[in-house]
Amino acid sequence: MIKRIIPITVLAFSCIIASCEKKPLLSDYVDPGIGTAHSRWFFYTPAAVPFGMAKLAPSTDGHLGNTGGWQAVGYDARHTSIEGFANFHEFQIGGVVIAPTVGKLQTVPGALDSVESGYRSSFDKKDESASPGYYSVLLKDYNVKAELTATKRVGFHRYTFPASEEANLIFDIGNRQGESGYVKEASVTYTDEGRIEGWVTTTPVYVNIYQKGATVSMYFSAELDKKPTAFGSFVKDTVYPDSKTQTGVGAGLYFKFNTREQEAVNVKIGLSYTSIENARLNMETEAKNMSFDKAHKNATDTWEEYLGRIEVEGGEYNDRVKFYTGLYHALLGRGLASDVNGAYPKNDGGVGQIPLNEKGKPVHNHYNTDAIWGAFWNLTQLWAVAYPEYYSDWIQSQLLVYKDAGWLGDGIACSKYVSGVGTNFTSLAIAAAYNCGIRDFDVNTAYEAALKNEVDGKDRLAGAGKLDVEQFVNRGYSPYTTGLSMRTTPEGSGFGASHTMEYSFSSFAVAQMAKHLNKEDDYKLLSKLSEGWKTLFDPETKLIRPRDDKGEFIKDFDPFAPWIGFQEGNAIQYTYYVPHQIDELIKLIGADDFNVRLDSTFQISQKNIFGGGETIDAFAGLHTYYNHGNQPNLHISWLFNFSGKPYLSQKWVRAICNEFYGIEGIHGYGYGQDEDQGQLGAWYVMAAIGLFDVKGLTGIDPTFQIGSPLFDKITIRLNKDYYPGKKFVIETLNNTKDNIYIQSVDVNGKPHNTVQLPFSEVVKGGRMSIRLSDKPNTELNK
Repeated sequence: MIKRIIPITVLAFSCIIASCEKKPLLSDYVDPGIGTAHSRWFFYTPAAVPFGMAKLAPSTDGHLGNTGGWQAVGYDARHTSIEGFANFHEFQIGGVVIAPTVGKLQTVPGALDSVESGYRSSFDKKDESASPGYYSVLLKDYNVKAELTATKRVGFHRYTFPASEEANLIFDIGNRQGESGYVKEASVTYTDEGRIEGWVTTTPVYVNIYQKGATVSMYFSAELDKKPTAFGSFVKDTVYPDSKTQTGVGAGLYFKFNTREQEAVNVKIGLSYTSIENARLNMETEAKNMSFDKAHKNATDTWEEYLGRIEVEGGEYNDRVKFYTGLYHALLGRGLASDVNGAYPKNDGGVGQIPLNEKGKPVHNHYNTDAIWGAFWNLTQLWAVAYPEYYSDWIQSQLLVYKDAGWLGDGIACSKYVSGVGTNFTSLAIAAAYNCGIRDFDVNTAYEAALKNEVDGKDRLAGAGKLDVEQFVNRGYSPYTTGLSMRTTPEGSGFGASHTMEYSFSSFAVAQMAKHLNKEDDYKLLSKLSEGWKTLFDPETKLIRPRDDKGEFIKDFDPFAPWIGFQEGNAIQYTYYVPHQIDELIKLIGADDFNVRLDSTFQISQKNIFGGGETIDAFAGLHTYYNHGNQPNLHISWLFNFSGKPYLSQKWVRAICNEFYGIEGIHGYGYGQDEDQGQLGAWYVMAAIGLFDVKGLTGIDPTFQIGSPLFDKITIRLNKDYYPGKKFVIETLNNTKDNIYIQSVDVNGKPHNTVQLPFSEVVKGGRMSIRLSDKPNTELNK
C-alpha cells in the first residue's frame, strides 16, 4: 500500500480553514414563529430592534381588534392570509398599516375567510422568513415579495413587484389595529415634498378603564423611493382619486405605480408618539441615508449584541432555540416612547421634554410598558443581571409619569395609565433595582413615589391601581366584597385576598429600600404591613382564605375557584404567594406537609403540562393546582430551596422547561400562554441558566437560588457602568438530560455548600462550576 504524504503546510492551512468556519449567529437560534397561535399583539414583530418603537409585522386579523383589550390578535400561525403590515405594536397601541397589491384597487382589509373581499393576500409558510430584525413573505395573490426591517424609531418596507401597470401601495391609517381600541380620529396627507404624513388617535380599552377620556396618538412621516403614476385618498371603501389628504375614521391614501419585473418600491417611515415633526426628525436622525440592507444589517448586529449578553454553549439544540427565543421576546416588548430629541408623550396628553446632556442627547429614554405584575419573577431579574441600563431607564421612565400625574403607573401606554390588573408593583421593581445597586436615577423622588404607592389611598387615581390600599394599611388585609365582582374600590375588592398577598410582598420590598436609606419609621411601618398575609391564613385548611369586611372568613370556600377573592388564580395557587417570608409560611403549614403538598402539586400538574393542558386559552389554567401560563405562582417551583429539599426544585424546574415550553406555533409558551411582553420567555432564560430569586431581588442583600442549568457553559457579560465584574461564567460538569441534580457547587474554585448565591457575587464576576448527577444530593441544603 502506498501512503499519501500530506505536506505540513497543507495540514496547517486546513486547520486554519477549519478554525475559521463561521460561528452561528445567536439570532439564528431565535424562531419568532414559536407560540404564534393565540399570541398577543406584540408577540410576533420580527422587524424590530431590542426595546424599539418601530415594530413591524404582518397582521392576519389585526383590524378585528378585541373586546377586552388583551385577547390574542394580530398574527396567528394558523391563519393563511395577511391583511397588511402594521408599524406600531405595543401594549394597547397599534396602527399605521401599509399593504402592497397588484390589480384592482381595494382599500379595506377584508374578511379573514374571504381573501377577495379586501386588500389581504394568501401566503404559504414556505414562502415566509422571520428572524430578529427582519421579516419577508411572498404575497401569493399579487406575486409581491414583502420585506420589513427597522431601526429604533424608523420602519423600512421593501416591496418587490412583478411587471405591472397596476402596482399599488395602500396606507391604511384610520382603522383600528390589535389592542389599540377604536379609532377616534385620523389624518393623512401626501405633501408637496412627496412625503406621506399623518396621525391616528385611538381609544384603548385599558386606557378607558384606568384613565377615562384619555387617548393614544401615533404619528408618522414616510418617504417613497419611486414616484407614483397616480394617487388618491379613501375612507374605508370610498375612493377619492387625486385627493392628497383625508381625515376621519377609515382614512387612508393609495399610490399607483408602473413596475418592471422584480422592481422594488421602498418605504421608509419615521414614527413618533408626539408629533409629525418629531417622526420626521427621528427618520432624518436615524436613517436619512440608510438603505434597507444597511438597516437590516444594523438590526442583526444590534440583536447579536443584546442576545450575546448571555451566551450559552452545549446542551440540547432545541433548548438553545427555546433559550434565545425566550430572550428575544424578553427584549422585544416594552419599547421606546420618546423621540431622538427627548420629547415624550405626557400623561395629560401634552408633550414633555427629557433633560439633555452636554452633547444634546436625552439623559434617558421613555418607554411604554405592560403591567409589571409578576415581572419580578422573570423580567426584572433578567434586566438586573444583564441589562441594568434598561432597568434604570425603565425606572426613570416611570418617574416621568409620577412627576407629571402624581402617581406611579403599573403599566403605561404613551404615559396613560393601563394597569390591566388594578394593582401596582412599580414600587417593588424600583426597590429591587436600588437593592441591586442600580441607583443612577433620582433616588429621593423614586423613594417618595414608592412609599406613596404602598401606603397612600387618599385621592388615589384609578390608573395608579391599589384603590383598596387604605383598607390594607388600616386592617392589615383588603376585604373581599362579593358585590364588587372583578372591581376594586376604596372599600374593598373582588380580589381582596390576592391584593393582600401582593401588597404584603411589595411592602416588604420598599421596607428594604427604606432601611438602606435610614428611613427607620417607614421601615417599621412597611415591615408590619409585610405581614398582612398572615391575617388570611386559615389554620384549618392551611390555605389563604378571603375575609369579608367584618373580618370573617368567607363561607362555602372553594380552594380551586378563581376570581373569588383571587385575581387570575385561586387559593391553592396564591397560598404560596409569600416569597418574602416563605420560611414563616413553611412553619405554619409544617415542613413535611409543605413539601408533600408542593411536590404533589407538580406531580399532578405535570399531567396537564403544568397549566391548562392543550386548551388554547390564556386562562385555561386558573382552576388548576399550578398554572405556569400566568404570573401568580411562577416562583413556586423554586420554593423547595427553602424547605430543605432543593433537589425537588432542580427536578421540577427542569421538567417545566422541557415540557411546558415547546418549539411549535401552537405549543410555544404552553398552549394558552398569557405572555405579557416577555415574561414567560424571561422565566425560561433565568431557569435555563440556573439563577432565580423567589424574592425577585427584593431582599436588602439580594440573593439568587442556584438551579440546574441546561447548558454546558453560560457566559453572562456584565455592564461595566454598573458592576465591577466583566463576566460571570457558569460551567456544568456531567450535564445530560438525565443528570438533573446538583451534586456540588464551586464558586471561584472554592466549595459552595448552599444553593443561595448573593447577587453581589455574580456581578463582581467570576466562575461557578456545578457538578450534576442523576441522583439527588440530599446533603446540599439551603
